[in-house]
Order: sequence, then structure tokens, then C-alpha cells
Amino acid sequence: MLSEQTITRFDREVAKYPADQKQSAVMACLAIVQQEQGFVSAESEKLVADYLGMAPIAVHEVTTFYNMYNQKPMGKYKLNVCTNLPCQLRDGTKALAHLEHKLGIAMGGTTDDGLFTLQQSECLGACADSPVMLVNDLTMCSFMSNEKLDQLIDGLKSAEAK
Repeated sequence: MLSEQTITRFDREVAKYPADQKQSAVMACLAIVQQEQGFVSAESEKLVADYLGMAPIAVHEVTTFYNMYNQKPMGKYKLNVCTNLPCQLRDGTKALAHLEHKLGIAMGGTTDDGLFTLQQSECLGACADSPVMLVNDLTMCSFMSNEKLDQLIDGLKSAEAK
């Protein structure tokens, strides 16, 4: 069930488009659901589809196409490491492997303490800055050597300890 606050936020997004194109607000509505619930469940996809007058599969296609939508609960810090070919050639896969080792999880996993979820990204659009990663879909980190990766993880852990 969508809360009254969620419906109000959906209404604001839909109002940005012509009445016959309210489906254009699907990405914004999914982002709202994720902000409120932490991830987009299959049930939430159905509610968004019903609200926008879309087929549930069409909403699911959007959710699964973009890795900014979490389809399951994530750690507090979602780390997306770019492993697209240009980044692979500039140590993107090595950065991912280093994080897997440091965090003790495989790509796609979440640490036992719930702090970190590690994912790979197809492209973050910063090939020249590789290895690159995106933290919580908001903060781009460039030139991530093993030392910089260690500093980032250790810094986030110490911030949590305070």
C-alpha cells in the first residue's frame, strides 16, 4: 500500500508531464519508493504500475535496466565499481577484486554488519578517471587505487563507529 505522502509525491512528479504521458514519471516514482523503503520490491513495482496505468512488466523492465534501483535490501553503503571494458583495461576489475577481498564478500553481496553492498556497474561515464566507483548512487570516486579504496572503506567504518 502506498502512503498518502507517497501518493502526493507521485502526483507532483506526474504533474510535470502531459496528462496522456504520465508513464514518463516511472523513474521518479521508483526513486521515491526506493527512498522511502530502501529498495523496490515486486509489490512496489505493481503499485507504481497501477498508479501510472502501466503494465507491471514495463515497470519491472525499468527497475531491472538501471542499477540505481535496488531490488532487494542493500547495505548502508552501496559501492558500484565500473567494470566496463575501458575501466577493465585500467584496473576496474582489480579494484572490484580488492574490495571483495577487503570486505570478505563477493560481488553482489552485503557484509554481515549490513554496512556495505558491493556491485559492479556497466558504465559510470568516467573512463578517463578509472578505476571509478559510485557510492550510494551519489558520490563518484575516481582513480581508486587499492590505497584509496582502503582509505574509503576504513573511513566509512570509522564514521559508523562514532
